[in-house]
Amino acid sequence: MPVLLRYLWALPATVPGVLLAVLARASGGEWQRVDGVLEASGGWTARLLRTGFPFSGPVAAITFGHVVLGASAYDLDATRAHERAHVRQFERWGGLMLVLYPLAGLFAGLRGGDPYRDNPFEREARAAERRGWPCM
Repeated sequence: MPVLLRYLWALPATVPGVLLAVLARASGGEWQRVDGVLEASGGWTARLLRTGFPFSGPVAAITFGHVVLGASAYDLDATRAHERAHVRQFERWGGLMLVLYPLAGLFAGLRGGDPYRDNPFEREARAAERRGWPCM
């Protein structure tokens, strides 16, 4: 798929990610563009990610389309291969990822697994991380 189409297909998830990145920056965080992905860290983002979510607990980073929010610049660097796998998933599934990801976690939990660890999207990202997924 051409690059422009990948960005457009993921746009429904990227837009909320950009808004969250702007809030991170406005609350004392920083941002940078790395290989076509907007990365934001610090500020309120750090507090939110370190507090965590019901399905995963604390996380170092989270991806929305072509935006990755991290607790710190170090966390963004450390999780880049993993989060780039999620960027690729958004490029593949577009805005549907915003529904598919939580549904996959729900189904994993209903099957007796862990909603986060056994989520197929997370498994794919961990596999990419182990392979040293090339950044864009």
